[in-house]
Amino acid sequence: MHVAQENDLILLVGRDRRRYLIRLQAGEKWHGHHGLIQHDDLIGQPLGRTVHTQIGYPYLVLEPSTHDLIQQLRRTTQIVYPKDAAHIVLRLNLFSGRRVVEAGTGSGGLTVALARAVMPEGHVYSYEARPEMQELARRNLECLGLLPYVTLKLRDIAEGFDETDADACFLDVRAPGDYLAQAYTALKQGGFFGSLVPTVNQVTELLASMEAHGGFIEVEVEELLLRPYKPVASRLRPADRMVAHTAYLTFARKVALDDESLTWKPAIRKTHLAKMAARQAMVEREGEDEESEVGEDDW
Repeated sequence: MHVAQENDLILLVGRDRRRYLIRLQAGEKWHGHHGLIQHDDLIGQPLGRTVHTQIGYPYLVLEPSTHDLIQQLRRTTQIVYPKDAAHIVLRLNLFSGRRVVEAGTGSGGLTVALARAVMPEGHVYSYEARPEMQELARRNLECLGLLPYVTLKLRDIAEGFDETDADACFLDVRAPGDYLAQAYTALKQGGFFGSLVPTVNQVTELLASMEAHGGFIEVEVEELLLRPYKPVASRLRPADRMVAHTAYLTFARKVALDDESLTWKPAIRKTHLAKMAARQAMVEREGEDEESEVGEDDW
């Protein structure tokens, strides 16, 4: 049985499905729209039960998940959605003891997921160029007790990363293709690279930069769509709203910069090559016909 202790983070869920994240402190009170709850009434008591405010409004007392922590963050910019953050953690192969470099701390949403994945033995090195955003992330991480597992650095990553031989590097910046050399230097051989951008043209620019740089193989571009369902047995159906496009994710692996790495580019099927050749021949024939017509008109 999980019993709430002082300094624990707990989640209160109201009947209206509103969620509140609080840290338990002896003698404190939590005030909401439907009354107040004494922290002392929660400390030393099991989670997964219902408590009531002084006016009788019920709240569930639960252990918060990483999903809850990310969603409840204070933020001034768009955060990485939990559906993307969870996939990033898997694709970067993160677990306790791993070292990961992150660029674009923002409000710290992804940083929370990375830190909880590599703690207690691993570490996250997170770079941000905006002082006000770094300070917000610092407060968020400190509130969640994750600051010991994260080193925040205020720097333009064009200057490079301090870390080398990192297990993974993730770029959440406007033009990740501009910083491939820096990411390559920070990663260990065979290390995991990832990036997040919101638009197709940004992905195209990144892919072109990766081809020009070399040294990255197993390149994959993905988009995750999350469709929730209304959990009613008698009329199960999709919810009216869904979390559709949030960002495009690109993943790759670092390899040695040599001629051999160029052979690992994505293969194009022979049938596709034949279609491309036929299409090119058609374009050339049409061009010749147009030149012939122009010549007749000139005469």
